[in-house]
Amino acid sequence: MKTAISVPDEIFDQVEGLTKEYGCSRSRVFTMAVEAFIERHRARKLLDDMNNVYGDENTGEETDLKKHSRSYHVRKMKKDPY
Repeated sequence: MKTAISVPDEIFDQVEGLTKEYGCSRSRVFTMAVEAFIERHRARKLLDDMNNVYGDENTGEETDLKKHSRSYHVRKMKKDPY
């Protein structure tokens, strides 16, 4: 698909440099940039979604399990530090 976009001159100049450096077209440079942007957006959204799911306060059961786990490991370390 063809489209027309406006970019600042300094960005355009950098893209021109990349086309020469990598031997590809301007279209390819812009496509790669948009692909990278989309991937970062997806990864950020996934991280935000995971933080929303797992970022809640611990339940009483989870808190008790963490305390038990900590005390278990402390006892194990005292018996056999290494």
